[in-house]
Amino acid sequence: MSEPTLPPPTLSARLFDAVKPILPRWLRGDIPVVPVVRLTGIIGFSTPLKPGLTLAGIARALERAFSTRHARAVALLINSPGGSPVQSHLIFRRIRQLAEEKGLRVIAFVEDVGASGGYMIACAADEIVCDVSSMIGSIGVVGGTFGFDKLMEKVGVERRLYTSGERKAMLDPFLPEKPEDVKRLKQIQNEIHQAFIELVKSRRGPKLAGPEKTLFSGEYWTGSTAIELGIADAIGDLRSTLRERYGEEVFMPLIAPERSFFGRRLRGVALSELDQLLGHSGWAEDLVSALEARALWSRYGL
Repeated sequence: MSEPTLPPPTLSARLFDAVKPILPRWLRGDIPVVPVVRLTGIIGFSTPLKPGLTLAGIARALERAFSTRHARAVALLINSPGGSPVQSHLIFRRIRQLAEEKGLRVIAFVEDVGASGGYMIACAADEIVCDVSSMIGSIGVVGGTFGFDKLMEKVGVERRLYTSGERKAMLDPFLPEKPEDVKRLKQIQNEIHQAFIELVKSRRGPKLAGPEKTLFSGEYWTGSTAIELGIADAIGDLRSTLRERYGEEVFMPLIAPERSFFGRRLRGVALSELDQLLGHSGWAEDLVSALEARALWSRYGL
């Protein structure tokens, strides 16, 4: 019996074969593509030179990454000590929504730090890869402020505050601290902490190997110990790991926030450094934000 003859290639197929050598790699289809989204910085906090990491700032980049043609997976390059629990959770949820909609695997690569809210975002991935010296974990909640009431008394400044609602001025830094206010704050922190714990359990599940008292104490560990405890999966770096998984020719385009014609980040993403320096006069708030950001990074020796 003679072999059946195959139909001749269509015109579109012949045209594609003709232009294939000059097409960008991500359009060719025969080269695996893994788009990379960089998630770096304090989550939610904004300083004059470093806009905070928020869902509004990275939503478009995430959507573009998950919509990349021929994508085999999406890589998250994470370097964050945490920050706002709300923004951390919003980013986590958006990543999971897109991963499920597109049916794509997500791999998180932790650089220096993936802690607190940074670790929450990493949990959106199906796999967490880190360096042996990465700082990972800090599954807890922290909050702090300053007390200036003694200083005001010393220099002779009188605080005049008018409120409607007996708890409206709770934890005002210019008033003496009240035990009932601290108790209320700790209750809120415990609720947020419990939600964080449930999120980690839902994502890491049977991978978790350490006692809960240790895992959820707010402590953080190096990458090697994190793997032993089950809060990370492997040691490696983005380039080597993706080449090993998808081949030497794997294309890893960095999906950055969109910018306008003049190079500034578009509205809804973040203000540029110059905009932040010149566009508003809240220098005192910026200074406090910068100090808080510096304190977050310094917790991890950075």
